[in-house]
Amino acid sequence: MPFETHADDTLLAKASELRQAFHLDAVERDKQGGRPVEQIRLLKESGLPSAQIAREYGGQGASWLTILRIVREFAKTDGSLAHLFGYHHLPLNLILFRGSAAQREKWLTGSAAGDWIWSNSGNALSKTSSGERTATGWIINGSRPFSSGSHVADYIQISWENAEGARLTAAVPADRDGIVIENDWDGIGQRQTGSGTVRFVNLEIHDDELISAPDVPLTPWSSLTSLLQQSVLLNVFVGSAQGILEEGRDYTTTSSRPWIYSGVERHIDDPWIKRQYGDLYIRTLAAAELADKAARSLDAAYAEGPSLTAADRGAAAIDIATANVYAGEVGLAVSSEVFEAMGARSATTANGFNRFWRNVRTHTLHNPAEYKKRTVGTWLLTGEFPVPAIYR
Repeated sequence: MPFETHADDTLLAKASELRQAFHLDAVERDKQGGRPVEQIRLLKESGLPSAQIAREYGGQGASWLTILRIVREFAKTDGSLAHLFGYHHLPLNLILFRGSAAQREKWLTGSAAGDWIWSNSGNALSKTSSGERTATGWIINGSRPFSSGSHVADYIQISWENAEGARLTAAVPADRDGIVIENDWDGIGQRQTGSGTVRFVNLEIHDDELISAPDVPLTPWSSLTSLLQQSVLLNVFVGSAQGILEEGRDYTTTSSRPWIYSGVERHIDDPWIKRQYGDLYIRTLAAAELADKAARSLDAAYAEGPSLTAADRGAAAIDIATANVYAGEVGLAVSSEVFEAMGARSATTANGFNRFWRNVRTHTLHNPAEYKKRTVGTWLLTGEFPVPAIYR
């Protein structure tokens, strides 16, 4: 498939090798759900979990463009692993944005050395866990939904509300007593992301594990976490479109039969099929170009560090919102319309082609395009950038 592979990027080359390994049982694992234990082992063995960590902490200092292209590469066969790898970077960078110097040294250095996998159990919209203050920290009880990656993590970012209703966040080892992974995720897509419930049963949090504090104001720099999340999602969408287009093309050229009234002996000689694949390819290529433009904008904002201005942060947010909307629409369209070109025999559970649509559909519902289009339209008409917040 003539999508740019960027073979000169050694990290992307590693990701491409992993993708081939992930592909071997991607359909079966999608059916099973649960934990991708062997795939996470291979991911950690590759060193990619430490790729984006700055060199001063022992990482490889990879750009967001490279990291997000890796997300896209994984999503070509396995949206769950793409999601897990991408979301792993959210708590890592929360520590960089809001942690102390000692916390950055401890956790980023440790993560780079051990290629730890990070996850979060801190859904901001569900205030379902609370904490009581102790002499040296907190005792947490309750639960949090949508805890993506918690089932395979080395460290988990967790959140809770204090007595005043303010949200607090900490980083803790995933195997600490008091953390209960429910393994109750039952989405139609993203079947191996572990995006279910984590319960906290008298979970002890130490003061030095608390990341920042509720009264520390959000800055353009520290608000980049939401743009990282949106960037991961849009690249899952693009990679999914690329993946189903590749698999659909291969199926069409080897297994599809021409329609009885087409007048051709080979399905690929049907002008309708040629036009349809051309249209799907063009839209997918455009989505990838927008995704790369957004990633470069993110890299530029990220490079500014704490001096990042609201205007520069806002410009990146518009690029990412634009790419996100288009990537979601293309991902849904391509992963659905390709079945028309492949034909009726392609629509079996054994083929597993529907996993791409289910993965994109699952994520786009958490991130409505309607509101992002309004954000972009508001900026175009008034010059007003979105106020930094969750999802924008």
